[in-house]
Amino acid sequence: MHTTDIAFSPAEKEVIVRKIKLYFSEELDQSIGSFDAEFLLDFFAKEIGAYFYNRGLYDTQAVLSKKLDDIQDAIYQLERPTEFQR
Repeated sequence: MHTTDIAFSPAEKEVIVRKIKLYFSEELDQSIGSFDAEFLLDFFAKEIGAYFYNRGLYDTQAVLSKKLDDIQDAIYQLERPTEFQR
């Protein structure tokens, strides 16, 4: 599956917009409306979202690789000795 857009559910978008508004208020001492906050969210999702998405994929790949190494080690430990050498 290949998708070009990062999409959020309406509930997720509501939470993120609220966080953007709060950040502007508390950190920048500026007021931003819901429309502008949603517009900013859409901009970041379109222009920067792929970087975060890819980082998540890389992190997931590293975790899975580690787990596969652990499984391979566990299988190796189950091997019984034989005259056959690999």
